[in-house]
Amino acid sequence: MNEQSPAPELWSTIDALCGWLDTNRPVEGREGLLLRILKLSEEVGEVAEAVIGATGQNPRKGVTHTWEDVEAELCDVAITALLALRTLTPEAREVFGGHLERVRERSLGSK
Repeated sequence: MNEQSPAPELWSTIDALCGWLDTNRPVEGREGLLLRILKLSEEVGEVAEAVIGATGQNPRKGVTHTWEDVEAELCDVAITALLALRTLTPEAREVFGGHLERVRERSLGSK
């Protein structure tokens, strides 16, 4: 079993990253918000590229990625989605938690 370091606290890290991105944002206002949300499409494309590379689906390129690359890209998608949500609302933790609970109840039933 691989020994892994503990993950940083999710929401404090998302808050800090959001602050850092806001400080370094080249585009402000609604357009900046939309661009941050659009970043998700770029990250999902990188997941697709990694899956194609891990399975060698491009005969010209062969195997170019590992499944660990796919894992990392999926993590980037999750982080980017949480950052977009946090940019949209300062109550991202509560919004996400409430939505996750509704999905859990809908899918798994009540506790």
